[in-house]
Amino acid sequence: MKLENKVAIVTGASSGIGKAIAEKFVSEGALVVFSDINECDISRLSDKAIFVKCDVSKSIEVDSLINGCVDRFGKVDIMVNNAGIGSLGDILTTSDDVWHKTIEINLSGVFYGIRAAGKTMKEKGIKGSIINMASILGAVGFNGAISYCASKGGVNQLTKASAVELSKLGIRVNSIAPGFIKTNMTKGVQEDKKTKMFLEGMTPLGYLGEPDDIANAALYLASEDSKYVTGNILYVDGGWTAQ
Repeated sequence: MKLENKVAIVTGASSGIGKAIAEKFVSEGALVVFSDINECDISRLSDKAIFVKCDVSKSIEVDSLINGCVDRFGKVDIMVNNAGIGSLGDILTTSDDVWHKTIEINLSGVFYGIRAAGKTMKEKGIKGSIINMASILGAVGFNGAISYCASKGGVNQLTKASAVELSKLGIRVNSIAPGFIKTNMTKGVQEDKKTKMFLEGMTPLGYLGEPDDIANAALYLASEDSKYVTGNILYVDGGWTAQ
């Protein structure tokens, strides 16, 4: 098991990519805090996991999440800042409310997670791994998703800057940038035949990814397999950004 004796926190873990990552970590021997704004049933995972409700757009709740994990398990080895929302709207029509909500959750929430986990890792002398969820839309433009693109581009730069600053503590910071993945967030895309065909046509491998594709990447970045990797944005996108 690659994560035996490790303690991990995964935000946005009630469904989709976050759930897949958290369950993958449990299967690899980690004690895992499933965190989300929505409730998550983890009873089948016995004593290997707990659920903690958290709104990542509120720094006080993120601090409480980290502190609660330390109180329960004694440390934090792995922090996955996965919680996020999708948002639609172009530069001319996106409202202030949509802009601020997207930035607060997708970017500020990642900042709060890195800061809180980094402080705890420093205090405990843990050479941990922090993993942020970016997106291909943080690297390429896309019609009708201006605030989402901006928030994920910010995650990329936050990852790089944090990796440089925390490297002296032995703390690694990386991001995963998924392409279009089959989750509830992309359900509308999957159900619209024309849009689905367009996205598949834009993806060199020719199909949408699965949550486990991202979970496997997260396992790599969380484990000793990636001990010399930091400040990296790992694109798991079927080749989208290679074009």
